[in-house]
Amino acid sequence: MTGLIWFVQIVHYPMMASFSRENFASHEKEHCDRTGWVVVPLMLVELSTFALLFAEGIRCNIFLISGMLLGIIWASTFLLQVPIHRTLLSGWNSQAHRRLVASNWIRTIAWTGRSLLLGWLWLV
Repeated sequence: MTGLIWFVQIVHYPMMASFSRENFASHEKEHCDRTGWVVVPLMLVELSTFALLFAEGIRCNIFLISGMLLGIIWASTFLLQVPIHRTLLSGWNSQAHRRLVASNWIRTIAWTGRSLLLGWLWLV
């Protein structure tokens, strides 16, 4: 997910500003539909994996912090990015687009931090 979110943050979301204004709503719908097929299953696997490991008794601080970051990612996704995408489904909105790019840094940083923490945990 970390690689995917960096691609979205640096390439895809900024590139949306160059989409055709007259067809923006259809581009946004296609983005949401296609991205959903990739992101939703992966996010559910990530959440399920955390829940299973937690249920197995994993309680070290690094793991728990990674879980808090996962909570931030889910909250940001459904409280910030999804509503902004719903706004953009109506057509181009420069203010909504700026909010999308800016607010997505929350997920980008959280997923990056989570990857670093879990990578370190895996190595030690």
